[in-house]
Amino acid sequence: MADVNRGNRPLSPHLTIYRPQMTSMSSIFVRITGNAMLVAALMIVWWLLAASSSPEYFAIADGFLRSWFGDLVLFLSLWALWYHTLGGLRHLYWDNGGSYDVAFAEKLGMGMIVGSVVLTILTVLVI
Repeated sequence: MADVNRGNRPLSPHLTIYRPQMTSMSSIFVRITGNAMLVAALMIVWWLLAASSSPEYFAIADGFLRSWFGDLVLFLSLWALWYHTLGGLRHLYWDNGGSYDVAFAEKLGMGMIVGSVVLTILTVLVI
């Protein structure tokens, strides 16, 4: 049977009028950072395998890892590690019955961003 009310239905919100929430964006970035850390892990595994194979091959891998691109990937992976860790702590807090208030959840999202940047800078300065 034909749907006679097709034109009278409300439309779903479109991306041009939808404002992403801090909670959804922080959750998406936790997933992205978790997957992005695989790049750094593969680079470190490559560096360790090169160290165990030959000095010439290790020089190639070490040169790549110490280049500006390797430094950038490792720095961003360090930030991703802190961001992902703080996201895990946020979910652990929620899983134990923490506040589900929207305003507090948005503060936790901002805390993840600020905290991950501060912890990344502190880690770089200490190491």
